[in-house]
Amino acid sequence: MDFSSHLMILTVGKIIFSQKNLKRLYTTATKMSTGENVGVPLQKVTAVLENFAPKQLSESWDNTGLLVQPYTPRNISKVLLTNDLTEDVALEANDQGCEMIISYHPPIFAPMKSVVQSAWKERIVSFLLEKRISLYSPHTSWDSVKGGVNDWLASAFEVEESKPIIPGTDPQVGAGRLLQLKSNISLTDAVSKVKQLTGLSHVRFALGKGKDMSSEIQTVALCAGSGSSVLKGVQAGLYLTGEMLHHDVLDAAQKGISVILTNHSDSERGFLMGFSKNFQNLLNNDVQVIVSQVDRDPLVTL
Repeated sequence: MDFSSHLMILTVGKIIFSQKNLKRLYTTATKMSTGENVGVPLQKVTAVLENFAPKQLSESWDNTGLLVQPYTPRNISKVLLTNDLTEDVALEANDQGCEMIISYHPPIFAPMKSVVQSAWKERIVSFLLEKRISLYSPHTSWDSVKGGVNDWLASAFEVEESKPIIPGTDPQVGAGRLLQLKSNISLTDAVSKVKQLTGLSHVRFALGKGKDMSSEIQTVALCAGSGSSVLKGVQAGLYLTGEMLHHDVLDAAQKGISVILTNHSDSERGFLMGFSKNFQNLLNNDVQVIVSQVDRDPLVTL
């Protein structure tokens, strides 16, 4: 074989080698750009979530767990936490480069008969699938679990003893919380403590019959969200929840029980900031966890 033949073989070999390298580099770059080579698998994130609050802690009527899973899921490197999933929040998650949304309230509750553009919840599902963003909703499992939403709400007070109002099979978990305070506090102080925890300027308040704002309490019954069914009939000096039916508030007040209402989601949303840090630690800081900046209660005080 002459010199020119050797040179031709070497040249062809270099071209083939270069093409293989280029293909390998292109594949790697593609994986990185689509999130397939960074972050952690979706299954790992959901496993951590369900280890914190198992699905079986959810109420039987609830719709919790992984609700949207793209046909080709991406690895998860960034998660957005929100109390409610609106179209604005979905856009925020996509703009922030999130591959997953954890929405405390499940946007998919009643059965969907179609996924079209005429209804806002269906548009969200369509958008998430198109952008390959997964969706997980914990809702009442986070209410029931120890260290969850109700325990966050209870942290407004200095508590001597806390127990679920409606315990589950494990007496440490369940719906609502009945608190025995370390020392008596006035109703004025109780309102201030709730405002401080939630960051609210105003709350709605019903004064129990025979009480005034200097009256002291030592027990608080609370339920994040809508607490009528959980709190009804519970003996306590104060009820704390997001919202209650008018007649249930009236009934409590006539029995001498004062009531604080924050608005539904304002009794829940503040939990997310503390949880975001804990959740990121549970994922060994392999996933960045952020809290929505556009999520808010739809009701405002004018």
